[in-house]
Amino acid sequence: MKRKRRARKKRKKTKKRKKLGEKEYIKTGIKGLDVLLEKGIPKGSSVLIAGGAGSGKTLLCLQILANAAREGKKCLYMSFEESEEKLKQHMRDFKWNPEELEKKKKLVIKRFSIFDVARAIDALMAKEKGELLIDFEPIILPEGFKPDLIVVDSLTAIASAFIGKKESYRAYIEQLFRFFEKLRATSFLITETEQEPRIFSPTGVEEFLADGVIVLYHIRRGNIREHGIEVLKMRGSKHKKKIVPMKIISGKGIEVYPEQEIFAGLEGKPI
Repeated sequence: MKRKRRARKKRKKTKKRKKLGEKEYIKTGIKGLDVLLEKGIPKGSSVLIAGGAGSGKTLLCLQILANAAREGKKCLYMSFEESEEKLKQHMRDFKWNPEELEKKKKLVIKRFSIFDVARAIDALMAKEKGELLIDFEPIILPEGFKPDLIVVDSLTAIASAFIGKKESYRAYIEQLFRFFEKLRATSFLITETEQEPRIFSPTGVEEFLADGVIVLYHIRRGNIREHGIEVLKMRGSKHKKKIVPMKIISGKGIEVYPEQEIFAGLEGKPI
């Protein structure tokens, strides 16, 4: 009897160890997108959100954060372009109530000055004679707030502050990805592309540093444009590899249709 009890205890311990070793996944809470991602986004991943103007990048990220914040996760939206009030108004338009999430200390929307960052990097590069040999914090987090999810809006804006300074920009981006990795936060980095892109980031380097790439399309179909979405890459996830339709529903947000096809042009050929 004692041997049987010991055997049962051992089996329970091994089960616990397996659970501890299992990967954790972050659900976006967006209808259809989690189906494309299968289990979700591996916790701690850095994900590029790429797409042209009007493709829904900012909205997608705000929706993911709103859903995560309601589930009790701490979320930070870092804006290098739009004002805090404008981003909050986007959320109000879809009834996501940013004030309530802020009151519960689950959401922080903060505007950063990229030119202050660029000047600091230039000073460090000059001090180190053109080589960044020391680690530094690429962003200053709000005091006492350690986020589980972070949005950076956008890499395109950051790159614009480093025009003619490729080495400085690359040093900053490498430190930014390293910082998120150390923080163990799941990060979403927005980047502006062409409507049907071949390169998904300002220099092409970012998509290799990132664990995942989600591409949003705004494709012309006859006289109208149709929204589409694709999980191009996601390390640690057996995601579906196809472009599917996406809609922005007034007062609700984004919905994805993983079982449908998306077509471009008058010929009706799937892209």
